[in-house]
Amino acid sequence: MSWDEVCENSVCPVARSLSVVGDRWTLLILRELLMGVRRFDEIQAQTGMSSFLLSTRLKRLEKAGVIEKQLYSKRPPRYEYHATAKGRDLDEVILLLRAWDMKWGGHPAKAEPAVHMTHKRTKKVIDANWRPAADGKPFSFDDVEFVLGRKYSAEREARRIAFRASRRGE
Repeated sequence: MSWDEVCENSVCPVARSLSVVGDRWTLLILRELLMGVRRFDEIQAQTGMSSFLLSTRLKRLEKAGVIEKQLYSKRPPRYEYHATAKGRDLDEVILLLRAWDMKWGGHPAKAEPAVHMTHKRTKKVIDANWRPAADGKPFSFDDVEFVLGRKYSAEREARRIAFRASRRGE
């Protein structure tokens, strides 16, 4: 029995959720969307995915209603990708994965976070111990101001440069 058959046909909500978002590539795509990266080449540059793999994952996420594509150029047709409400409901999952790594990832206690996050309304720093308020409103990265840390910014720029160079055949 295949993974999809096990998960899609299960009554277990964890298994069914994993059938949609249960691989690292999918969560990296969602990370890029929440950071404002919307275009295929930009997502590919930051995730390191092959064109085929990225295309496959985007189509699967679109079919599942997690993302939608929006035309930004008619000639040639080009699309941007945006998280739907269903996709944005995964923001808290990504936040908790970030917190888990900050706690258990073996980083030095005073290490600069990859992304400095502050909750817009409360102005509180979002670190490994921060949790959303229990006010019934779901967590959303729309409610967060974030600034890339120096090292992470350099890492992302290096990926962008390397990707462009590989496209030019350098």
